[in-house]
Amino acid sequence: MDGTGRLCQALAVRLHKGADTERLRARLESRGGGARLWVEDFDEAADGPRATARRERELSRPADPRTGPGLRAVLLRYADGTSDLIVVAHRAVLPEPYVLVRQLLGEHSPAADGLPGADAPGGQPPQARTADRAERLRAALAELDRLPAPDWGLGTEGAATVGRHRFTVPAGGPAPAQLTLRAALGLVLARCTGQSQVVVGAEAGTAVAFSADGAQSVTAYLEQVAGARPADDGPLVGLLTTRTADVITGDGVKAEPFAARPFLDPPHALSLHIADDGSTVLEGRCAYRHAAFGDAAVEWFTGMLATAHRALLTADPATPVGELPLFDEEQRAALARLGGLGRRPAVPGERIEETVGRRAATTPDAPAVCFGEIRLTYRELDGRAARFAARLRELGVAPGDRVGVCLDRSADLVVTLLAVLKAGAAYVPMDPAYPAERLAYTTEDAGLSLVVTEAGGVPERDGLRLVSPAALDRPVALPQPAPAGLSADDAAYVIYTSGSTGRPKGVVVPHRNVAALLAATEEDFRLGGRDVWTLFHSSAFDFSVWEIWGCLMTGGRLVVVPYWASRDPAQFAALLESEQVTVVSQTPSAFAQLMAADRERRVAGAVRLVVFGGEPLDTRPLRFWLDQHPERECRLVNMFGITETTVHVTAQTVTRREALAASRSVGRPLPGWHLYVLDPDGRPLPPGVAGEIHVGGAGVAGHYLNRPELTAQRFLPDPHAPGPMYRSGDRGRLLPDGRLEHLGRLDNQIKLRGFRIELDEIRSRLLEAPGVTAAAVVLRQGQDGDSAGARLDAYVVLGTDAAHLPHGADGSEDRTEDGTARVRQHAARFLPEHMVPATVTALPALPLTPNGKVDTGRLPLPLTGGPAGAGRAGPEPEADDVESRLRTVWEKVFGFRVGLDDDFFSLGGNSLLGVRLLAALKAAGLPGFPLPQLYLHRTVRQLAPVLARQEVPA
Repeated sequence: MDGTGRLCQALAVRLHKGADTERLRARLESRGGGARLWVEDFDEAADGPRATARRERELSRPADPRTGPGLRAVLLRYADGTSDLIVVAHRAVLPEPYVLVRQLLGEHSPAADGLPGADAPGGQPPQARTADRAERLRAALAELDRLPAPDWGLGTEGAATVGRHRFTVPAGGPAPAQLTLRAALGLVLARCTGQSQVVVGAEAGTAVAFSADGAQSVTAYLEQVAGARPADDGPLVGLLTTRTADVITGDGVKAEPFAARPFLDPPHALSLHIADDGSTVLEGRCAYRHAAFGDAAVEWFTGMLATAHRALLTADPATPVGELPLFDEEQRAALARLGGLGRRPAVPGERIEETVGRRAATTPDAPAVCFGEIRLTYRELDGRAARFAARLRELGVAPGDRVGVCLDRSADLVVTLLAVLKAGAAYVPMDPAYPAERLAYTTEDAGLSLVVTEAGGVPERDGLRLVSPAALDRPVALPQPAPAGLSADDAAYVIYTSGSTGRPKGVVVPHRNVAALLAATEEDFRLGGRDVWTLFHSSAFDFSVWEIWGCLMTGGRLVVVPYWASRDPAQFAALLESEQVTVVSQTPSAFAQLMAADRERRVAGAVRLVVFGGEPLDTRPLRFWLDQHPERECRLVNMFGITETTVHVTAQTVTRREALAASRSVGRPLPGWHLYVLDPDGRPLPPGVAGEIHVGGAGVAGHYLNRPELTAQRFLPDPHAPGPMYRSGDRGRLLPDGRLEHLGRLDNQIKLRGFRIELDEIRSRLLEAPGVTAAAVVLRQGQDGDSAGARLDAYVVLGTDAAHLPHGADGSEDRTEDGTARVRQHAARFLPEHMVPATVTALPALPLTPNGKVDTGRLPLPLTGGPAGAGRAGPEPEADDVESRLRTVWEKVFGFRVGLDDDFFSLGGNSLLGVRLLAALKAAGLPGFPLPQLYLHRTVRQLAPVLARQEVPA
């Protein structure tokens, strides 16, 4: 400010008396006095180092209304004739700084400037309004501590610091900036939360709620935001807009435009302040609590806000707001790069059999395949596969055909798969353990005319020839010319995966994709001729593609794991030791069993690389493996992948840090692969916000076999690269560093009595319980689909330090029951009641499918409906007559045996079953009781006296 001769006296008087209006005086009165003006003179110019430091120090010191007037004014006068007036105030005292500045500097009615005055209609005295505002703020701040941090905010749990960020927002348009900014914020919040109903914080602890449904036109949306209703819910994000002054003159003083610096203590998890000075670009500041929001998340959020505001200002008024872009082209490109776009490796244009043939030519005597006593070198493997291929061609197999292969794991299986490729055909693997109906469906759907199998392996039908490996391993009558015109774009295999409609679907994958997978991993994983791999999985499971061709295309030795060894962790561990295996590929469920065997006796000492795939990995149990296999000796890699994207998509090395932190990261995309995380409408989402994972790049398969409609639904045009992207159905989010967090299946969600439940969340909590090494959760419906009887059943594998085998199998029933009870108690500590499993059953191992995933269909029914012995402490005493009759009714309602001290709600009871229990008591001739009594007396033993007091009839 210039012209400070009379400024000091004028400011002091106005601050102390509350200016010349009752409004300001009411705001400043506190504890019997007004605010004071502190004056400080400097012998240097305003831009001097001491002056600058003093300004910043004053601006960083809050004004506490509990110990003073809640407003502090300091006038700093400089040697160059200018001054800074610094006013620091609590927002309950000074919600609109622009009004105060004009009043202090000589201007009068704020209404004359078109601004809201302090005496708004309604008749409430200013002092009462200030007190009310302060109370609302206290309540809002108290509520802030209770609000859960949003997952999409990427905050740091427990952090107490506050971050700050500056940004700009485009201005313009006839509507008030406060309205359009609030509307833009609503669109961003809706995109980030996935909810159309949004709540936005306003000044002094207030909040408004409105709908950001994308079907509304711009005009209708702005009208709705203008009439937004007060909100009851506490907002995570608040928006404050203020008008800044132009040049102000008064009392001989000329003041330049001032800037408000808000939120020394932000009132919301993310507090946005935008100053409207009438220019075409608005200056914004935000303060955010690191416990709820990370720096990168805030940068993306404010960038989206600016883009959304620009779109609102420039869009056709009739445009649905759901079609407005929230990312500009630069932001979209940045998202694409974050998802891995542009990291393309040099992919050789070779077919699989060509690469294996090169290995046979360069290292012919190197071991290639081992199965029991059978040992094949690369020369022998290639030569035998060539004989098989010639015989296939003699039997009519032509380039582009599909050949079924239905064999158990063996050396013949590997030779046959390679032979099919040498014949120019694609192999269609089938598991001999599959039901005959499924095998028959596959042969029909794939249009197979020939299947390589053992006797009785595949149902016969007209037009289908079944041949054995032995029939292929014989000389052909006439030399068969090698197929011509083959390319890496030809189909290599067709693997069938389960379909939501009940019809398995065939995924067609070309040679080029497999070559790209090896090009993306060979150097990073240091794959080579010294490695020994296992073929652990069924050839019908795409993990086998990685195991077989990952080994043979890089010159390693493939150890084929016999079926029973894959079912017996001790046998498998012994095989790893005897064959000195270095590379193991496992599903997490199967690896949990291997870890248990390895803990008994460290046998996997040569293993240097473990690749996880096939199902989500909980990293916490891996710390037991790392105790015996240090990171420098054995690398653990979690790889997210899909059959439709050629086995793997991302890679995350799991260190002890990740294991202890329970990291959900599956890493960054492999070179040549890229990711998008999109909302249900196919719109991009920023880092931190969960959506559906879409995969593009070198691994995306061509199509589903004979399923054009499904292909069109799942294989979509890639917006940033040639070729399709695959819509995975998996839920995940990108992190600011480009890693992907996998958050389960979009369809792995159930509803139980109106509650939406993610089974993966329950499983995660069970795995946190001491001693639990594996867990699964299933929803069991009540009898005849009765929703009242529906319950969650949990199954756990307990370490030897937690319990013995279940149900007395080893003579230690009590300890097992205590173990499962403790597991359930642990879950109840973290989960709401409707998510706590009704039963926890201990098993020696979880049953697995041939692909190594948990086979939920083979999980046994719990022996009781609740955690065995949950309320018992030793032998159960004999029940008296009332207890016996009451227990009979309970057992009829639940449908299983009940103990006298079993808790009704721990057994899976709920209010619906409580009502049914009362009806059953009446039907049995027993007196009823008010339902709340069941919550107070939750066991048969506790409830029996309640009935006895009501004179139970004999």
